[in-house]
Amino acid sequence: MDTLVIASHNLGKVQEIKRFLSPNSLKILTLNDFKELSEIQETGDTFKKNALIKAQITSQHTKCIAIADDSGLQVDALHGAPGVYSARYASDIPNPNNNSKDSQNIIKLLNELKNEPKETRTANFHSTIVAYKPNGAYIIASGNVKGYISFSAKGTNGFGYDPIFIPQGSKKTFAELSSKEKQTYSHRTKALKQLFKLWPNFYLNM
Repeated sequence: MDTLVIASHNLGKVQEIKRFLSPNSLKILTLNDFKELSEIQETGDTFKKNALIKAQITSQHTKCIAIADDSGLQVDALHGAPGVYSARYASDIPNPNNNSKDSQNIIKLLNELKNEPKETRTANFHSTIVAYKPNGAYIIASGNVKGYISFSAKGTNGFGYDPIFIPQGSKKTFAELSSKEKQTYSHRTKALKQLFKLWPNFYLNM
């Protein structure tokens, strides 16, 4: 059985990708299985560059095919921010209550949008996913979902900005949706569907 490594420590993200991979006969590992691999620095200025960095380093270290995702929230009223900085958006603000990183990011974003009505709280969730082989070959896919930012955090079934993002066609945040419901809208699911259309030729030409 071939091994595939998901280049992430984020358990929520890993579970989303694993659900999509489950029909495939692959042994699936994550960065949690490679403790010796240092934290990969996302130094790119685009989602594509960051996904490539993570996939390439992981594949070269593990000698396996690696899948890496870089995703983020793009808020229209904030000119596309937090964008590629989504995961570390609130790193510049005090955290006296020792909130989680996700909570801090949400607190900062909601504060920046506190004077925005629903009509101008539009946003886009984006995902770029790369599958990378040790020989340097790779494929790329992306997905987007439009929606808007809620006025408060709701739901517990998610991670990142899920508690404040309401996708078009729903009245619930991503974090209020079941895992199955979320896949209906998910930017990551859309990207994975695109990726696996390219997968047979990529995988068979080892």
